[in-house]
Amino acid sequence: MSIALRCRCGQLRGQVDSRRVAARAVCYCKDCQAYGHFLGTGVLDPAGGTEVAATLPAAVRFEAGLEHLACMSLGPKGLYRWYAGCCRTPIGNTPRDPRTSYVGLVRACLDASDAQLDQELGPLRCRVETQSATAPVQSSGLNTVRAVCKIGWMLVKARLGGGYRENPFFRSGTAEPVKEVQVLSLEQRKALTR
Repeated sequence: MSIALRCRCGQLRGQVDSRRVAARAVCYCKDCQAYGHFLGTGVLDPAGGTEVAATLPAAVRFEAGLEHLACMSLGPKGLYRWYAGCCRTPIGNTPRDPRTSYVGLVRACLDASDAQLDQELGPLRCRVETQSATAPVQSSGLNTVRAVCKIGWMLVKARLGGGYRENPFFRSGTAEPVKEVQVLSLEQRKALTR
């Protein structure tokens, strides 16, 4: 099964293989909040969280509008944070090293209803970095441990099996992102922290 990946204006489109999604979570960390403020498009939930679907980059296929894919980082060592430059829709977060085969796809780019996501990916049970939430949020305890184990196993299998080599966010066979990365200065990052 697949889930449509689509930016808000529809210029950047693709598909996500839902069978390869390891877990869904809402992250309340300060970096995800800063990224939401950078985009300025209502990405964050009322408590400052960003819903992500943890999967392999190989599960993502861009079909149209790749010229609109853009990338930023909150600092010189931070995650690569991908978005559609045409309408500032968040796409996902990847490590800087493509050998760590992970992308956290942001809910805003998944063109499916909440009920469809529950059916395809299972219910949302994991909430992380809740201490940084801007409103009271209950931690997910054991569900977080389960999610971390599933994601860890996904990463190990991709590394040992070579699946990490298939990554639409990096040039084939290199650690070079497919787009130039806008790295924010410390002052720019501080301006996004609220």
